[in-house]
Amino acid sequence: MSFLQTTIMALICLCVIGCASSRLPQPQTAVIEGVAEHFRPGQIVDLSSGKVIGFEELIAQISSKDLIFVGEAHDNPDHHLIQIQILQAVANRSPSLTMGMEFFQKHQQPILDRYVQGEMTEKEFLEAVDWKKNWGFDYHFYRPLMQFARERKYRVLAINAPKNLVRKVARTGLESLDPSERDQLPKNIDLNQDRHRAFLQEIYHEHSPHDLKEFEFFYEAQCVWEETMASNLAEHLASGKGRLIAFTGNGHIENKFGIPDRTVRRVPASMVTVMPYPLNGKETVDRASADFVWFTFPSPQRFSMGQGGFW
Repeated sequence: MSFLQTTIMALICLCVIGCASSRLPQPQTAVIEGVAEHFRPGQIVDLSSGKVIGFEELIAQISSKDLIFVGEAHDNPDHHLIQIQILQAVANRSPSLTMGMEFFQKHQQPILDRYVQGEMTEKEFLEAVDWKKNWGFDYHFYRPLMQFARERKYRVLAINAPKNLVRKVARTGLESLDPSERDQLPKNIDLNQDRHRAFLQEIYHEHSPHDLKEFEFFYEAQCVWEETMASNLAEHLASGKGRLIAFTGNGHIENKFGIPDRTVRRVPASMVTVMPYPLNGKETVDRASADFVWFTFPSPQRFSMGQGGFW
């Protein structure tokens, strides 16, 4: 059994043990607008038709796309297992695949390149990217993706904005950036999408960190984040270097108005979104939220790490 296979089996065990110990007593089901059927964890649903599909059908439908987004709840082991399964299956059909990752900032690209090419140990790599400080979620969740890239020599594309700039905008706004800081970000940052703004306003009121006092700055920071990732993905697609599979948090791809639409606005490309969706009880799913959802159990409490990412 290869190292990657061993790691995946360990993740499977973690998922089974974690989910078994954290299931809520009430039924965990979902309804989709306009569909009579109730859905449960483990099912993959094509939201355009409202039908349950199998894994092989999912892969057949997404593999030919120029850009595949696969989301996650960062602390959910099931979602990371889903990601490596999709990556392996798509890679078998798309040998020139590049992996875009929210979890790394663009200036870290040389470090990623060296690691994937086998020029650094894993310990050296994690220290060089300062994983605990810059991302903070358990690296073992992401390790199968990185090991797969290293074994196949797949390029891992760092797509995120500099963390210090996102944090600064979230606290004092875009106008507070000096010219050298502003030059590190995309020239065009669209702040005028009403549905996107409403979506983030709800998140802000429910979950925003206590030290982010101004919604407008929070919104500007989110747009900086997403426009930067979209710009980096679009640059790769425009270069003609092959298909992309991008791994990001669900919030950046839900309804497509975060990263996906901002990417195809820059470069014409076929695009699809797959969103692992944790069920916390009985929920109603908007059919516009993604192309495909894969229902899962919620994050086991012992894996939940609270606020992460760039804030």
